[in-house]
Amino acid sequence: MNQRYNDLNTYFRSIFGCRVQKITIDAGLTCPNRDGTISTGGCIFCNDRGSGSGASNRGLSLTDQLLQGKNFLLRRYKAKKFIAYFQSFSNTYAPPEILKRLYDEALAVEDIVGLAIGTRPDCVSDPVLDILQAYTSNYLIWIEYGLQSANDKTLKFINRGHNFQRFKEAIEDTSNRGIKICVHVILGLPHESRRDMLHTAHTIANLGVDGIKLHLLYVLKGTPLETYYRHGKYKCLAQQEYVDLVCDFIERIPSDIIIQRLTGDPHRPELVAPQWALKKSDTLAKIRNTLEKRDSWQGCKKRMPKVE
Repeated sequence: MNQRYNDLNTYFRSIFGCRVQKITIDAGLTCPNRDGTISTGGCIFCNDRGSGSGASNRGLSLTDQLLQGKNFLLRRYKAKKFIAYFQSFSNTYAPPEILKRLYDEALAVEDIVGLAIGTRPDCVSDPVLDILQAYTSNYLIWIEYGLQSANDKTLKFINRGHNFQRFKEAIEDTSNRGIKICVHVILGLPHESRRDMLHTAHTIANLGVDGIKLHLLYVLKGTPLETYYRHGKYKCLAQQEYVDLVCDFIERIPSDIIIQRLTGDPHRPELVAPQWALKKSDTLAKIRNTLEKRDSWQGCKKRMPKVE
């Protein structure tokens, strides 16, 4: 078996018939977990960039960010079409009229064929979802909800500011609108066992989402997690440990879910640990090799009734 999981590039090619790349942009928005609405500290793993690689572009217009991104990705990947990825912070957290103006600006750039909107499940409303739904007749629209874990105890510890029920409500509100739903999950959160993480996999498998992004929990400078790490209260996953967990996760989610990411991309100057997180290509190769050694594939253990 050559293709052991449902990857994003294949999905894009099946729709557009060519190479499609996401362009990460920063819309200059914020988050209720930072502006005082819920909290001011943010999640324990998040720094003041909002854990978004697009934050280096803050200050440029969305149009300029997208044009720069297009030029770079055209040279590097020979991509022909692009998705505008609103990544940093919560990109539905503003008045609807402001959000519509931002989304319209992105879609007006030539060769932009869709939007990916990163946000929190407690930052969506019917007026915002109505705006996104209106685009779906002409564009590919994804909304990306940060869940991180299906365990409320974990969500409280990481200062997420919402519980799992709120995530379920956001999924229900977004469904049947033509908007594709992606969920973000972090592996290696403090105090989570393998059983806890696979509970999240089994839970997501039954929610009817369209895509998933898996992330390694790495420690960034200037975060509460760094303090835990420096005081010996948090231990990072080893590379093979993470690889095995990713493969376990893949085996337990439906085969039609698009796996958009299998690990993260830390900024080298900001990374505290683990250093192997910088070896993305090596980690992806180990994931492929482990699936091959197991002779397993996406969804092959979905029907298992218990998490061992």
